[in-house]
Amino acid sequence: MQPLTPQSFVRALVSFVLGIVAGVLGTVIHRSTVPWGLLAALGLVLAFTVTVRAWAGWPGYVGIAGGVFLALMVLTQTGPGGDVLVPGGENVDHAWLGVAWLGGAMVALIVAAGVPRRWFDPTPRPPRVPTRPDGTGGSEQPTARDEPATPARP
Repeated sequence: MQPLTPQSFVRALVSFVLGIVAGVLGTVIHRSTVPWGLLAALGLVLAFTVTVRAWAGWPGYVGIAGGVFLALMVLTQTGPGGDVLVPGGENVDHAWLGVAWLGGAMVALIVAAGVPRRWFDPTPRPPRVPTRPDGTGGSEQPTARDEPATPARP
């Protein structure tokens, strides 16, 4: 686990703001064109979350998840004029759309949390060692590199 430094707190704060932006944009566009607006909104949340996790690690992930959750919870409330950005019920053309957006955003956050950490590790991997077909290692035929440079003395 990475240590909590001032830089990680700043990254978590920036991630929180990005989470709010992703939640607001997703809430606005999820109803634009059914079902493509919903898919674009979910892709946006997933892309933001994976990018932030690669950039800032777990503190950034917690920040963006909190920002998305806060934006969704605030924007699902009834506005001062009675307007709702995430409607549901019988008086709506696509009643399932709001539930799909809220549930899908949470699923996108969970999927991004489950991505293996090694995908974000910048260190290069060591080269692979050739293996035999039976899986025991080594190559089938000795190569010039395997033979000693000087003959062995008896």
